[in-house]
Amino acid sequence: MDNRIGELQVFLRVVETGSFSEAGRALLTTPSTVSKLIARMEARLGVRLMERSTRKLSLTDEGKSVYERGKALVANFEELELDIAKGASQARGTVRVNASIGFGTMGLVPLLPEFWYAHPNIVVDLSVSDELVDLYLDRTDIAFRIGTLVDSNLISRRIGAAQRKIVASPAYLERHGTPRAVEDLDRHNCLGFNFRRAAPVWPLREAGAVVNRTVRGNFLTNNGGTVRHLAIAGAGLARLGEYHVRDDIADGRLVEVLAEAGCGDEEDVNALYIGGPLMPQRVRLFLDFFVPRLQQFIAGDLRR
Repeated sequence: MDNRIGELQVFLRVVETGSFSEAGRALLTTPSTVSKLIARMEARLGVRLMERSTRKLSLTDEGKSVYERGKALVANFEELELDIAKGASQARGTVRVNASIGFGTMGLVPLLPEFWYAHPNIVVDLSVSDELVDLYLDRTDIAFRIGTLVDSNLISRRIGAAQRKIVASPAYLERHGTPRAVEDLDRHNCLGFNFRRAAPVWPLREAGAVVNRTVRGNFLTNNGGTVRHLAIAGAGLARLGEYHVRDDIADGRLVEVLAEAGCGDEEDVNALYIGGPLMPQRVRLFLDFFVPRLQQFIAGDLRR
C-alpha cells in the first residue's frame, strides 16, 4: 500500500526529535520500524536523506530539501483535513432536496426562513416535481415521497399519512349538484393525473368495503397544483391531499364532498435518503429540523 504521506510524517518526526528512538516513542512504534521506513524512502528516491552516526543524525542536502518542502506539504494536508472536518461540523454546503409540488411549496418552503435562521451557511437546492426521481442518478440528498415505497437501499423516516379529500368549488357544485353517493361520480367531471404511477380510479368506501372506483374527466396533468387551481376555478371534482386543500376548505374556495366514502383514503409520506455513518452533517441537520415540523404539518398541528 502506498503511504508516502505517512512515511514523510515519520521522516519529519525523526528530524525534529533528532533520533530514531525518540521518533519511535512519539509515534508509538519501534526504532527499527522507523529505520525501515526511512530506508524505504531513500530507496524509492535513490538518494540518502540523512547520515547516521552513533552520536547524531545529520541531513544531506537532499534530506534538507525533503524536510523543508515535506513540512509544508504535510501542513497543507493537515489543514485540508481540518477544513473538511470543520465544514462538516459547522454545516456548510448544499443539501439537494426533491419533493412533490404541493408538499414542497406548502410544507417545505414556508419552513425555510426558520431553517436558515438556525443554519445560515446551508444552501437548499429544492426541486419540486410529482414524478419520482432516482436519488443516485439525480445527485439528490433527500426525497420526500408520497405513496407506497418500493424496495431499495435507501433509509426512510416516516412523516405521516396524508389524508385524501374529494373537493370542488361552490360554483361547480351549484351548476352540477353535489354528489351524495359514490355512483354519482359517474355524472361528474373528475380531474386526474397523467404520470405513469397514476390510475383513473379513486379508492372509495361502498357498503362497508373499499373499492377502486373508475372515474372520468376531461383533464389530466402531471401535478396536484394544477388540479387544485382548476378545481378552484370550477372545472370539476379533484381528489387531493388534505394538506393541499386545507386552507382552501377553511376559506370556502373548495368544499369537501363524499367525506364518508373517502374515510381512510390516505397515503404515507416519507423522507428518503442514502444515510450511513458518513452522512454529511448538513443533511443530518436538515432532516432533524424538517422531519418533526413536517410531521406536525401533515397532522394539521403546525401553525404558520
